[in-house]
Amino acid sequence: MTAVTEVRLCAVSDVEPGAARRFDVDGRRLCAVRLGDDWYVIGDECSHADYSLSEGDVWEDECEIECPKHGSTFSLTTGEPQTLPATQPVPVYTVIVEGSDVKVGVQ
Repeated sequence: MTAVTEVRLCAVSDVEPGAARRFDVDGRRLCAVRLGDDWYVIGDECSHADYSLSEGDVWEDECEIECPKHGSTFSLTTGEPQTLPATQPVPVYTVIVEGSDVKVGVQ
């Protein structure tokens, strides 16, 4: 089993509440979503087509993000697609907030 390493993703102030933003960390495209004080980080590439999820709409009440290309929505907690055409999940990462830093666990 590969060890998980904490890597700084951004500052808390870099993402507005209710918004998503793309960050590139250790060769990974990540989509960070801030819902109030809660943070979610998933893979930024839609599993249906190579499109950036961070450019899509955030559905706060459902805790989902919508791919702007074909409309698939993904759970921010599990990465599972909630609507077609996507059928495969996207990766989900552990988020750690320490003071003003947001860190992500990567393998």
